[in-house]
Parts: sequence; structure tokens; C-alpha cells
Amino acid sequence: MRQSTGKRVRLTDRDLLWLEKLHQHGPLSTSYLLAYSAVLRTSDKRQKERLGDLFHEENTAHGGAYIDRAPQQFATLKAGYNQIVHQVSATGVRALKEKNLWHQTSGHHGPWLHRHMVACSTASVELATLQRSNLSFIPQHAILERAGAGLSFPLRIQEKDSDRPVRKDLKPDALFGLTYHTTKGDRFRFFAMEVDRGTEPVTSRNWNRKSFERHLKQYEMFVAQDAYKEMLKLTAPLLVLDIVPDRDRMNLMLKQTKRQLGPCSYQLFQTFEDFAAPWRPPEPNHALLESAWSRVGYSDFLIGDV
Repeated sequence: MRQSTGKRVRLTDRDLLWLEKLHQHGPLSTSYLLAYSAVLRTSDKRQKERLGDLFHEENTAHGGAYIDRAPQQFATLKAGYNQIVHQVSATGVRALKEKNLWHQTSGHHGPWLHRHMVACSTASVELATLQRSNLSFIPQHAILERAGAGLSFPLRIQEKDSDRPVRKDLKPDALFGLTYHTTKGDRFRFFAMEVDRGTEPVTSRNWNRKSFERHLKQYEMFVAQDAYKEMLKLTAPLLVLDIVPDRDRMNLMLKQTKRQLGPCSYQLFQTFEDFAAPWRPPEPNHALLESAWSRVGYSDFLIGDV
């Protein structure tokens, strides 16, 4: 619940950075925002107080508080001991639009906890790149705006147990790219990210129901058959990052990939165990960039290496 003191809040460059990252990625916990502003060398205590002002205080140039705290974050074990998860308010959106920092193609879809897991995953990769001089992060909006596309791709795939083609739009949870700065010039690689919290079946007889089996079929056309190159106007390779909360779920998906596709170089798997039950808002997970991803029939892969 907001408790305004009437204090006047004027947006600083740091505030705008936080709003921009919440808009770009989605709901993020406090530790992520402090990591983004770490270069400012302000104490964590002062920064947390400022985040409190951005939530509570409504006396602003844009007529309201700049960030929200979604109620879903409090529906978990010992929620009062967790980090706070922040998201941009409608007032924050107005401020970003005024500064030309708002992008139509930055949004993500799905239930709140799903969007939070996506946000923590993409932001973890970006924060890890900020620790390295040989990598740069390419956000989703830059890819989609360049291609004149949205985050939905029409594909016609063969209906299960039938020869009839059906349209099933592919909607990745997120897209991003990496620029690898090498002595021979810049190199590029792009990624479609899919987070799986175990709420969907691995296989399903109903082809209209989203499942990992259908996911593999759609990405076989999108990646292996190069549909993404025309839809996203890309020539660089694209890989699929599958993020799951625990190793048991990952092993089921690896087995299904082997059964359905055999050796597969472009489907990569890693766990983000902070999202296993009981979920708690996580710290930035640099392992998504710095640790190996599992593949079927191929050696493990480090996305941070050229």
C-alpha cells in the first residue's frame, strides 16, 4: 500500500535507467536494479530508499508514482523476508514516452510469475555482459524494430497424427542478441528465450494445446529451416534458450528433444533454480551467460564465447 508523505519527486538519470530496464525486461527484484546502477557508487541503503520514494510518492511531474509492486509477489513462502519486485507504473510509462525511451516491442506475455522469470533471465544475461568488454547486449526492441516485426511469427506446421498443415503462431518469451567484439571485427548471435515452469505438458495429443512437443516442432521450422532469417531480417545464427526451474524438468525435455529431433545443436537447456518451489525473488544469475548450456548430441555450449 502506498504511503505518500507529499514529498516532491523529480526523476534523475538513475531513476530513468531503472524505469527503462523495468520496461525493457519486465518485473525485476531490487538486486537487479542496484546492479544496473552500480556504476553510480551510491550506497545500497540510499538506493533502496529512492526506490521506496518512486513507489510511494505521488507528487511528481507526471501525476503519480513511477513504479508499482505487483501483489503476486507476496503470495509465496515468507514473502515479508524477500526482496521487493518492482515494475513500471502507468505514470512511469508516461515518463518514458516523454523521454523517447518507451518501445512498443519491449513487452512480454503470460502470467506475472512467468514474466518475472523471463525478466530475470534476460536481465541476468545483460548484467553479465556489463562485466565484460568483449560483449554487448542487443535488446528485443532493437531486433524487432529493425525487422518491422512483432513478437509473434506465423508458421504452418504439420498437424499431429495428420498430413494437414495448420497455422500455429510462434510467440517466444523473449528475444535478444549478443555482439562479440573480436580482433577481426564484431560478430553476432541471436537468441529466442523460452522459460518453462513446468505448467505445460511435455507432450499432448491436442495440438492446439501448448506443449514442449509443439515447441520443438515450431522451432524446427523457425530455426532449422531458417524461417527466422526472413521474419527477423537476420543473417547471423539464432539459438533457442530453454530455461527450467529444476534438473528433473530439464531431463524430461532433453529426452523429448532426443526422441523427436535426435541430435540438435540449436536447442540449449539450463536451470534457474531460484524459480523452483517455493519461489523467491532471485539475485542476478550470471551463470546464464558464463556457465554451459546442455544440448542433445552435442557438447555443452557457452553463449558468452564466440
